[in-house]
Amino acid sequence: LFMGAAAQGGIFVALILATILGFEPNVAASIAIIGGADGPTAIWLTKILAPEYLGAIAIAAYSYMALIPLIQPPIMKLLTTEKERKVKMDTMRPVSKAEKVVFPIMVTIVTCLVLPSVAPLIGCLMLGNLFKECGVTERLSDTAQNNLMNIVTIFLSTSVGATAVAERFLSADTLKIIFLGLMAFCFATACGVLFGKVMYVVSGGKINPLIGSAGVSAVPMAARVSQVVGQKYNPSNFLLMHAMGPNVAGVIGSAVAAGCLLKLFG
Repeated sequence: LFMGAAAQGGIFVALILATILGFEPNVAASIAIIGGADGPTAIWLTKILAPEYLGAIAIAAYSYMALIPLIQPPIMKLLTTEKERKVKMDTMRPVSKAEKVVFPIMVTIVTCLVLPSVAPLIGCLMLGNLFKECGVTERLSDTAQNNLMNIVTIFLSTSVGATAVAERFLSADTLKIIFLGLMAFCFATACGVLFGKVMYVVSGGKINPLIGSAGVSAVPMAARVSQVVGQKYNPSNFLLMHAMGPNVAGVIGSAVAAGCLLKLFG
């Protein structure tokens, strides 16, 4: 949870940079959420705060999510030592069925009580989680993971693409947004790894700081990058499931950050 929260630092760095470059506060907030590495969240917030920039922001967000295997490894290597990258983490404890069912319910209740504006984001995310884990809605779970997701993706990509009109998209602002999106991703990765180093020290060397990079919410690609980089330095290491913790926390963190930005600039 702490690593997922730390990685949202990229959002607020991008917010400051976008304001410096002359964007209005509501537009700057929409650009900043790119750093959360969560496409649906970026689209949801931009649709409310700055719909005229929806095409540019959505394209930047999804482009950089696809480029995570290229963007993150150099930053991860730069900020960690070889000794830290070789840390082998212990096998995780078994998680009970009750915990898996209670988790999405409690996350939804607590988050929506703190920030009611994020109910649509957290509610959809945790409903899918509950479908999968409760064990009594196999048909709904299968539909949500496959057919429904594909249908929604087609409609979403078509509708977002339709907003990318030439007068707005082919402009200097689009280039600025692409630059700011890259900065947001880089700082988000750096914040996650640096907090991972803090956890490494606090835990007495038991936590591999590489998993901090998975705090950006590109699930599960960011966790896979942590696994690939870690295994390169210690072939016996298996960080994937450890990295999924910060990865899922990053999804929740980006939704909470979006709720904060909506509250401030909406």
